[in-house]
Amino acid sequence: MRNLLKLEEAAIFLLSIYLFSTLDFAWWWFPALLLVPDIGMIGYLFNPKIGAFIYNVLHHRLIAAAVAFYGLAFGNEYWILSGIILFAHISFDRFMGYGLKFNDSFNHTHLGRIGNIKNS
Repeated sequence: MRNLLKLEEAAIFLLSIYLFSTLDFAWWWFPALLLVPDIGMIGYLFNPKIGAFIYNVLHHRLIAAAVAFYGLAFGNEYWILSGIILFAHISFDRFMGYGLKFNDSFNHTHLGRIGNIKNS
């Protein structure tokens, strides 16, 4: 099952690259923006509860879809780009084993504990 889920995340990431290629941006924008959603980790400087909330907002596919749909509805390529980057980043994170966070610890995710041998 784990491999099937990783394959699904890889497919979404590749789809994001394709969708990005349909926009009128230089190729370097994609890698330059790919890790920007991780700015949400800054909330962990305050406490795990705030950190998890901010991180999860920036790593939730519903938010990515809302951003992309807003861009599509208003014909704004910057919003579309933002939605695509969010989808790509989320898929890349999930492929690597980083999931949505629980309030107790950065390492406690909906995919299991980060760094736990049993997750492999």
